[in-house]
Amino acid sequence: MTKAVLKPLQWGLLALLLSVCQLAQAHQIKAAITTVLFNPHTKNIEVMHRFNLHDAEHAVKALFDKQADILDDPNTQQHFAQYVVKRFSLLDAQGESLGLKTVGYETEGKFFWVYQETEQPPALEGLQIRHDALRDLWPSQVNTLNVEGMGDIKTLTFAGSATLLEVGFGGHHH
Repeated sequence: MTKAVLKPLQWGLLALLLSVCQLAQAHQIKAAITTVLFNPHTKNIEVMHRFNLHDAEHAVKALFDKQADILDDPNTQQHFAQYVVKRFSLLDAQGESLGLKTVGYETEGKFFWVYQETEQPPALEGLQIRHDALRDLWPSQVNTLNVEGMGDIKTLTFAGSATLLEVGFGGHHH
């Protein structure tokens, strides 16, 4: 081939490569959903974090090592769950930690779940919540949190510079 033929071919390959890179980035959702449920049956506050498995795959390679495998390696799954737990906290309205314990974690379909719980304090006026999971890795990460079981569902969005958000219960106690 002559140089004249290589030039358009090189530009075509470069354009193709850039397109593939953009598609790979597009598959990363960079969003997680957490539910904080006041369970009337157990009198516990149950926390369920749901991460897109594709995001979790990219995260463990960046956080731990390039060989990390969240799909098939129980150690990687445990490390990711611990990472999430360290970056999430529930505090009462006075700023005292509610002492969440890890219940478990699992992959299910396209998601990686992390479960936590704590006993529900008798008179809880509100919560202060910190949810920094993956936000240290990706500034564009958005963590949405729904509080259920204390009146209307309340939604908090951890994005941008939001680090500690509050929700009040307005005299609604279980």
